[in-house]
Amino acid sequence: MLNRRDLLVSSASAALISAAGSPAFGQSSVEDVKIGVIYPFTGSGAQVGVDARFALDTAADIINEAHDIDLPLAKGKGLSNLGGAKVRLVYADHQADPQKGRSEAERLVTQDSVAALLGTYYSSVAAVVSQVAERYQLPFVAAESSSPSLHVKGLKYFFRPGPHDEMYSIAMFDFIKHVQQKFPGTGATVALFYEDTLFGNDTSKVQKRLAEEQKVEVVADIKYRANSPSLSSEVQLLKSKNPDIILATSYTTDAILFVRTMRELGFKPKGIISQNGGFIEPAFLSAVGEHANGIISRASFVLDLATKRPSLKAVNDLFKKRSGKDLNDNTAREFMALIILADAINRAKSIKGPDIEAALRATDMPGASTIMPWDRVKFGADGQNSSIKPVMMQYGDGEYRTVWPEALATRPLKWPLT
Repeated sequence: MLNRRDLLVSSASAALISAAGSPAFGQSSVEDVKIGVIYPFTGSGAQVGVDARFALDTAADIINEAHDIDLPLAKGKGLSNLGGAKVRLVYADHQADPQKGRSEAERLVTQDSVAALLGTYYSSVAAVVSQVAERYQLPFVAAESSSPSLHVKGLKYFFRPGPHDEMYSIAMFDFIKHVQQKFPGTGATVALFYEDTLFGNDTSKVQKRLAEEQKVEVVADIKYRANSPSLSSEVQLLKSKNPDIILATSYTTDAILFVRTMRELGFKPKGIISQNGGFIEPAFLSAVGEHANGIISRASFVLDLATKRPSLKAVNDLFKKRSGKDLNDNTAREFMALIILADAINRAKSIKGPDIEAALRATDMPGASTIMPWDRVKFGADGQNSSIKPVMMQYGDGEYRTVWPEALATRPLKWPLT
């Protein structure tokens, strides 16, 4: 059942979507380059969509208006190779439902005549949207959906600038090695805790393989039903197995319930390492408060790396002016996804799907031209950018800070939690 806050978020999100299609939001014109954006704007994931919209609107403003920021397309107005055409974002609500995502993608293509698609946060939705994009020969940029299976389907029009969960999981197990060396006698046992959609299932397969390869004992392998009303039995089992580290893969509402249930049952492992997801969302951090302290997450972006990307502070200031909050790993990837897509459209000098696909495939963007700690953006034949080095960040004092690799750390690792 939705509480009053959920209803307010959902109502506000629905109003935003309605406004996007109204004349007051700006009439479509031949100068517009329309991009279809698919996120949850109602239901339990509504806040994810609201935050994604802030990030994407920030990127669109940087593209469409002149800004003194060292990013592609920032210093001019619009797409210079298309006569200064403006990027227009057409939003759709998938409600965290893959079938709704499919129908909304179809609508954006057939009725709104978008030049490309972007989204979707939920990997299960990205899987069906990518199929729609393939059928209509339009690029789909997966901004932050991270399941490894998404890029191995032989799709020509699928592109993912950020890491996938196998890359993240490898970093997580490298970090576990670091913990074992730095804190002898800990980190030898792990428990896998994951939700039962594509996100959790794909992650668990990779983590089981890596644990076996690296001789890390898995003492519990717990899959739970996404959006479950209770996690008491699952947490009781975790407590009985008493792993050193829990590797957690959950979206926001489940992450909140998980931490609250652990607190109620008096269970606190030595470490919790999350596969990002809900554990970094502002709604989670607000809901669990100080009980988030010490949680570790893999990341492809942390705000404290701003010294390595001068453009990041300027972008964060613009984002914060709209949203009232700082960029996080998800919103930063959403922001860059639109910049990368718009840059390709500009280089394509066309809004035809095959032309944009060819331009995306030719992308070779230096890391310094992004707000991310990436080496570069360069897509392989499978549409995946592999020039990425994930980091590990830990929550404390009201923010996530980088703790590994140590060369990039801005705060010492706190270990153990107990």
